[in-house]
Amino acid sequence: MGLRCGIVGLPNVGKSTLFNALSNAKAESANYPFCTIEPNVGVITVPDERLQILEGIVKPKRVVPTIVEFVDIAGLVKGASKGEGLGNKFLANIREVDAIIHVVRCFDDPNIVHVAGGVDPAFDKDVIDNELQLKDLESIDKKLAKSERSAKSGDAKAKKEVVSLTRFKDHLEAGNNARSLAATEDDLEAVEDLQLLTIKPVIYVANVDEASIQSNGNKFVDALREHVKSENAQIVVVSAAIESQIAEMEDPDEKEMFLGEYGLKESGLNRLIRASYDLLNLITYFTAGEQEVRAWTVHRGDKAPAAAGVIHSDFEKGFIRAEVIKLADYQEYKTEAKIKEAGKMAVEGKEYVVQDGDIMHFRFNV
Repeated sequence: MGLRCGIVGLPNVGKSTLFNALSNAKAESANYPFCTIEPNVGVITVPDERLQILEGIVKPKRVVPTIVEFVDIAGLVKGASKGEGLGNKFLANIREVDAIIHVVRCFDDPNIVHVAGGVDPAFDKDVIDNELQLKDLESIDKKLAKSERSAKSGDAKAKKEVVSLTRFKDHLEAGNNARSLAATEDDLEAVEDLQLLTIKPVIYVANVDEASIQSNGNKFVDALREHVKSENAQIVVVSAAIESQIAEMEDPDEKEMFLGEYGLKESGLNRLIRASYDLLNLITYFTAGEQEVRAWTVHRGDKAPAAAGVIHSDFEKGFIRAEVIKLADYQEYKTEAKIKEAGKMAVEGKEYVVQDGDIMHFRFNV
């Protein structure tokens, strides 16, 4: 499974600059390509030093990292839900993403005009939310009308749906996002087919000027934090301008030196990817052999058969067992044979819960 994030934001907040920085990111090795599969979709590899460790030990023919797709969601302006800007063109893309990256302008620059006439992170955030909420209300109202008709004929399932849909409708009409509703399993089942936009998890990216990146924020970031504190959402502070410069650098040492000048240990992109994994409760496991060392993404709490299924559905259907090695043991003993001799290879069954960083080999029979 790959992670797919949609980048949204008003005009002149730095959304396009950030997306372009991601699109131009220089790979650190030929094994880690960046590609653009559509004009508004970029695919970038997830940085993970554990891959390099395994590569050094196993010396495979190739290394395959896991990926993140970033989708530039165009057309979100005030009135988009009524056809302003690019109108409904953003809907198809945004419904398909796993998470929303909401870029908010947190810098002042007289040369870059703000659509509202002044920098106001709370206003920017609310404009986007309102457009998405209006679209969700449209979806809710259409289904609610159908469910109400069925409920009148005595359909028990429809009656439950009416209750749940009405809860979401009231919540949205009060200016709240669907994700903040204390929804029951029945509620979530009622809206599952609607792919609500505001039910998707969100990360706020505070785009600051170069001077503010060293202090991890400014008064605008503080205002954004205050405005979204009830959502318990993550805020990642980045400077799209700095990210644009980092994206052009191919030499890792040059990149490290540049980051050091701003007091940074890693790029905003890396922090954003890590925040996205945390938000969606994702972890990484590895497979390692002479042909290939590869990273795989699964949900935290997934059991071994589900992890096997990420490689191929047959692996899950015919799962017999998983052989699991910890990275520290690979580093110490160097080969699978020596790991087995030392009794450090665990043999796990269907109930084994995969741990972040596990190196796994699956036995199956179909």
